[in-house]
Amino acid sequence: MTSTKKRVSKTTRGESLATVTRPLIRDQVAEQIRELIVSERLQPGDRLPTESELAKKFGVSRLSLREATKALEFLGIVHSKTGVGLIVGELDWQRMTQNLGFHASLHQVDPEELIDSRVIVETGIIPHVIKHCTDYPDWIDTLQMLVDRLKTAKDLQTKIDLDIQFHRALLEASGLAPMIAFGEMLQVFFQKFRDSVKKAEWETAVASHQRIVDALRSRRTTKAVAELKQHIESHRGR
Repeated sequence: MTSTKKRVSKTTRGESLATVTRPLIRDQVAEQIRELIVSERLQPGDRLPTESELAKKFGVSRLSLREATKALEFLGIVHSKTGVGLIVGELDWQRMTQNLGFHASLHQVDPEELIDSRVIVETGIIPHVIKHCTDYPDWIDTLQMLVDRLKTAKDLQTKIDLDIQFHRALLEASGLAPMIAFGEMLQVFFQKFRDSVKKAEWETAVASHQRIVDALRSRRTTKAVAELKQHIESHRGR
């Protein structure tokens, strides 16, 4: 008999067949729970069926179910409440972004794709930034404060840290919570382009930051988008 543990077999011509992987039961159950939340239109705070009911519904052991719920709890999708049981939780964007930066696939992305991704994400939120900053002008003050600190920064690491803070603040200024999840991409970007960042003409870069803030303050969407796009794409030449 052929061992069931063997994952790759050979054809008569010696060619390898593709490895077929089966999803973990835990992951399958987690997906079913997510589908249940969506299909039932459950909201944060709504109760889910008990562990026993869910295990029976999905045809799995309570151990497999518990593993799945622990994974969902980590992201804040579900929450275990004493005396109540499982309830629908709030998605924890901060926790997601903290772990996103460790994902190996992000560090292997082609540099050109990483630049294009930043251009799409950051320029795409500019209309929302302008609208949000109109209602909450403190965001413009925050961006200006970071530019002012960039102007007086002396050492390279401080400049890099302030640059990252500026672009994260720009994402947050959109008022779109899911966009904040892309903030961790900035850390990956600056790691990937560390040599380019070191070679940057910082006086020119700081002036560009100032023009972005000025365009946002005067609500010139097209100007802000064009300036930000040029700012990000400056890495291509380096």
